Amino acid sequence: MTAVSSNGEYSFTKPNRDSVRLLAGLGVEGDVHAGVTVKHRSRIAQDPTQPNLRQVHIIHEELFDEVGDDGFEVAPGELGENITTRGIDLLGLPVGTLLRIGDCAVLEVTGLRNPCRQIDNFREGLLKQVVSRDEAGNIVLKAGIMSVVREGGMVRPGYTVETELPSGPHRPLDRV
Repeated sequence: MTAVSSNGEYSFTKPNRDSVRLLAGLGVEGDVHAGVTVKHRSRIAQDPTQPNLRQVHIIHEELFDEVGDDGFEVAPGELGENITTRGIDLLGLPVGTLLRIGDCAVLEVTGLRNPCRQIDNFREGLLKQVVSRDEAGNIVLKAGIMSVVREGGMVRPGYTVETELPSGPHRPLDRV
């Protein structure tokens, strides 16, 4: 894990922190998106009673390298993520994968982040970099994954993240 970020106010970016506390069933302590039910404004408008499957947003730092090659400078926390990783194929994980962070925290992967136009407000043209199409014409979402907190604890940059795949047939990630 290379960075942790949180923000208690609605803002696209999240400041980096020395540490964040993950709260079981809620998300990042003090983060505006923490809670049992949805906290993203667009989701609240649809149905405020929906379960919050987007408690913790995780992005692979390799995405910053990729968009940097196309002239977009992006740093950890700037796309609104809570946790930035390196060396894990986040987008290739199946639904239900457990991410064990440090000695005690456990996240469960729920799906893909569905990026919105706010990304272009942050850096014009960046949305096209994180939403593309594969050779078959299918939409590819690269702006990270979402998760819920199964076991809480304090997490810091430098902590190891271990993946534990679910048993049975694996379901690929979809938007949540």
